[in-house]
Amino acid sequence: MKKKLSLLFTVTVLFFGTNSFAQNTKFHIYLCLGQSNMEGSAKIEPQDTIVNKRFQVLEAVDCENLKRKKGQWYTAVPPLSRCQTGLTPADYFGREMIANLPDNVKVGVINVAVGGCKIELFDKNSYETYKTTAPNWMKGMIDQYDGNPYGKLVELAKIAQKDGVIKGILLHQGESNTNDTLWTKKVKIVYDNLLKDLNLKAESIPLLAGEVVNADQGGVCASMNKIIATLPETIPNSYVISSSGCPDAADNLHFTAEGYRILGKRYATKMLEIMKKSKR
Repeated sequence: MKKKLSLLFTVTVLFFGTNSFAQNTKFHIYLCLGQSNMEGSAKIEPQDTIVNKRFQVLEAVDCENLKRKKGQWYTAVPPLSRCQTGLTPADYFGREMIANLPDNVKVGVINVAVGGCKIELFDKNSYETYKTTAPNWMKGMIDQYDGNPYGKLVELAKIAQKDGVIKGILLHQGESNTNDTLWTKKVKIVYDNLLKDLNLKAESIPLLAGEVVNADQGGVCASMNKIIATLPETIPNSYVISSSGCPDAADNLHFTAEGYRILGKRYATKMLEIMKKSKR
């Protein structure tokens, strides 16, 4: 009898893993983080509200106006970050992914982003210090993530891991760190912490980092793209997504809705290329 029970336990662990749940390997999840361009600045247009239910968002905050509760999955109709935010690269990343994956595969995103923030806000060991220097308008957004955007991202990611498998990380940040030569090292701290806290392996979790508004659009922070370009030297499994030709708004800091659509599809094109090469 003991041998039978032991065998049953072994088979159960092999099939389900050590967790008390079975992940759906056909539900691909991506963590999205950054500042205003990942948060979403452009106005959501009617065409953006038509979304295939295979593309899902795990709500990060309670949104009465959207009839959504944090920690629950919904069809990824924008806004994807918080209750009043706009279109983001994540919107068309997800759409492009499901358009090119088998019909039995779903894609989910978790979007935790704070306009105007430096990458230091996502460093779990120093974010409290950074918060003391943040302007009041930013503190209000940080508070929506219970005062700790990184902690909220991890909390939501652990919920998501009960339902699917994390496949990658999408980053759009850098404007507030323009010309910071230590930016790549700071990003690596965040990336490494996410891997550790979520029990992920670097070789299976690519980091896709988008350029800020390009010089060809008059981007006021375009010089940062030279630093972003060096990220793969610090994080081997990272890739830079070009913003060349992506239309921007009058402030030369944020993208237009069309710019977000183009950029989001480029994130997806790169991710699909990575998946094809690794045959994941």
